[in-house]
Amino acid sequence: MGMTTRAAALATAGLALAFTPTLARQPSAPARQQLASDQAVRMAETLVARMTLDEKLPQLLNVAPAIPRLGIPAYNWWTESLHGALGPLATTNFPEPIGLAASFDAPIVHDVAGAISQEVRGLHTLGRQTGRNGRIGTGLDTWSPNINIFRDPRWGRGQETYGEDPFLTATMGVAFVTGVQGPDPDRPQVIATPKHFAVHSGPEGTRHAANVYISAHDLEDTYLPAFRAALVDGRAGSVMCAYNRIDGQPACASDLLLKEHLRGAWGFKGYVVSDCDAVKDIADNHKYAPDSAAAVAAAMRTGVDNECNGETLSDTAGLEARYREALRRDLITEADVDQSLVRLFAARYRTGDLAGLSGAPAALPTSVVGAPEHRRLALAAAERSMVLLKNNGVLPLKPGAKVAVIGPLGDATRVLRGNYSSPLSGQPVSILEGLRTAMGASQVTLVPFGESVTDGDRVPTSALQTPDGKPGLLARYYNPTTPLPRQFAPGTREKVVATVTYQKEPVETRIEPDVGDRNLDLARVADVHHTEWTGFLVPPETGTYRVGLSGSGGTLTLDGTMISDRRKTRWNDLPGMTTLKLKGGQRYAIRAEGSGIDLVWKRVSDAPAADLRRAAAQADVLVAVVGLTSDLEAEETGVTVPGFSGGDKTTLDLPADQLAMLDQARATGKPIVLVSMNGSPINLSWAKDNAAAVLEAWYPGETGGTAAANILTGRTNPSGRLPLTFYRSVADLPPFGDYAVNGRTYRYFTGTPVYPFGYGLSYTSFGYTTPSVAPLRGGAENGIRVTTRLTNQGQRLGEEVAQLYLNFPDRPGAPRVALRGFQRVSLRPGESRTLTFTLSPRDLSSVAPDGARSVAAGTYRVTVGSGQPGTGVPGQSTSFTARQSAELPK
Repeated sequence: MGMTTRAAALATAGLALAFTPTLARQPSAPARQQLASDQAVRMAETLVARMTLDEKLPQLLNVAPAIPRLGIPAYNWWTESLHGALGPLATTNFPEPIGLAASFDAPIVHDVAGAISQEVRGLHTLGRQTGRNGRIGTGLDTWSPNINIFRDPRWGRGQETYGEDPFLTATMGVAFVTGVQGPDPDRPQVIATPKHFAVHSGPEGTRHAANVYISAHDLEDTYLPAFRAALVDGRAGSVMCAYNRIDGQPACASDLLLKEHLRGAWGFKGYVVSDCDAVKDIADNHKYAPDSAAAVAAAMRTGVDNECNGETLSDTAGLEARYREALRRDLITEADVDQSLVRLFAARYRTGDLAGLSGAPAALPTSVVGAPEHRRLALAAAERSMVLLKNNGVLPLKPGAKVAVIGPLGDATRVLRGNYSSPLSGQPVSILEGLRTAMGASQVTLVPFGESVTDGDRVPTSALQTPDGKPGLLARYYNPTTPLPRQFAPGTREKVVATVTYQKEPVETRIEPDVGDRNLDLARVADVHHTEWTGFLVPPETGTYRVGLSGSGGTLTLDGTMISDRRKTRWNDLPGMTTLKLKGGQRYAIRAEGSGIDLVWKRVSDAPAADLRRAAAQADVLVAVVGLTSDLEAEETGVTVPGFSGGDKTTLDLPADQLAMLDQARATGKPIVLVSMNGSPINLSWAKDNAAAVLEAWYPGETGGTAAANILTGRTNPSGRLPLTFYRSVADLPPFGDYAVNGRTYRYFTGTPVYPFGYGLSYTSFGYTTPSVAPLRGGAENGIRVTTRLTNQGQRLGEEVAQLYLNFPDRPGAPRVALRGFQRVSLRPGESRTLTFTLSPRDLSSVAPDGARSVAAGTYRVTVGSGQPGTGVPGQSTSFTARQSAELPK
């Protein structure tokens, strides 16, 4: 996941050496980095040496308690910001990473990550102000990016990644890491944590016990390059190990990964954090260790420094006892503990969480969270992420055209966010709202869909009133009548909390914009508390609505009748909703109680087919917004509905009700513009054969509707490219649990996809000259420089993604074809530009069956164009020869 452009983000600033009377000596950049690194380590060593064993052991967990006598505040290493920070304020929600990958734009990913980093620092400031700095989302590290290879379209978490290609993933990974950490990795703004190291991509249902056997070729060729780039080139300060076993050893106790590659070949000096409960899995599920003490010892001795344990969520006491037992049995030493703690505390000094390191980043105000410039960046990223896959001339939509928006996602907002996102992110813009803004409300009609598994959007403030008629809801927060312990005996928290009585008067009362979990913003509210939201639901128009709650642990009543009870659900179950007839403008009394819940609804039709026919008769174009949501394709859920199981997909087809609607739309004879919203490849063969245009929009973030409307109306020229192969069926692929890459991804798939990796159209056209190739330093095996000339041959401004692919000499292990460079270029009509790609020996290399990487002697073919060679897109090719082989290190 290495960044191929603007790698100058790796430049560092450091400490100056002493000024002498004769010469002002400044250390080199590596020397400055070493000075900063050594200073942080020395400070951490001094601190750890002052700690007692009882103080040390709890620091090994993701929730690190305060040590008042040493002035150490509490810290929680669990912070998520995959494509936006998560916290009690309205953070900016950027496109899902698979959409960011589709931008083929490393600089904008770098900028997105920089904005996220600022917001993470703003939330850290808030946590310090409210005394919640021991809670999730308040740390100055982040468990992002996810740079696993999206090897199979069934994986529910593939949306979190940058796609199926190691080179693209490496490029975007380094861009994200350097954007989050800032220009000085020894004084990072926020520490990046690439995950999940390293051979990990589903199935979700078996991830805690799966034993993945992988060839040496696939390990080096596919699964390790992005991690190597993020850690070696991007200098990420942390890495997260995965759940599953690799060749018999749990990933968090893997000699191959953590010793041989990470600490050995790559020289990694940062800290390793486990995925949550992955250390427990070592004994409980993998049976690799006989008990929990042996499990923590196996992880620590292999190189894990910080354990994420799910029981910290229930404030469980005594989790450090396993480490004490491991010490008692001489499975680990106190020196092992100290080594991990020095790495962890050095990291806290580097970010400025602990004071004292010269030049450490300064605190940022909470005002950076949700800053207007971040929303503008989210829109730019969303526009560049969307991929035009087909257009018979219906796009851009003509001024004055009458549009009927059909499909379950036309007015949806939940779908925009994707997974690992905050419900409290910035104001969402649906496709419907975006089109009405761009074309005029009178030109765009919504056709409500029937009840669907994709239903469940947050009820907006505009449909809520407080008891005294103000926008929003009245929220009351109640503390327990008697204080509760900071931690609970194992397995007792739920029982203790169930017996708690709460004060009669709220400790805080304020108007909230909606039902949402904002208690971390309130210093006086206890960790265990009771929340009530009261007011009125006021639907904008008469119709049939589904109303209820998402999340877990709460209830909802409407006019005194309970319509949603989430007290026994999982946090990521589908929403629980009741279908109701509601009158527009009428006030319906609502009362929500609990925490971790959201008030959701969906306007639906009782006769969707008839409504579609009536609307189509008055429309010039049907915009069908279809797809999935990240409640269906997700991380380890309990959801089992047709097409989905436990978070993974069981088919690539759209849900049956959506396919039926599309057939009904085709029967009207009106042109269909299909907008697909999803985080993974779906079967778009129907759309390819029947729709007039197809736009892949992914989960595009809070401004997604504006971005889509800008593209559909021609305000923005589409420029995204597919970071994935869009297959026709799972029958075209090997079994999901098989991690062999043969037969998967564009590099090794020999079938015919619906749409290929790298594909995407524009409203203008581009042409390329035949590239020239110049070897570097005397021979192609030392690298090459490729030059071509790109021209905008169309009639309008457009951005082209110029892609460079290699075909390798015929030898075992070489891929069919491989991306090895890309540049995003903006050109006016008739404008030309010379493009230069510099390929290193690693770029030219391929991997033999035994895992050895080398530049092979022989003839290569290089193609520069709008996509893969042989896919019918503009591009030109030439050949060059490497006269001798050159071995490369791991």
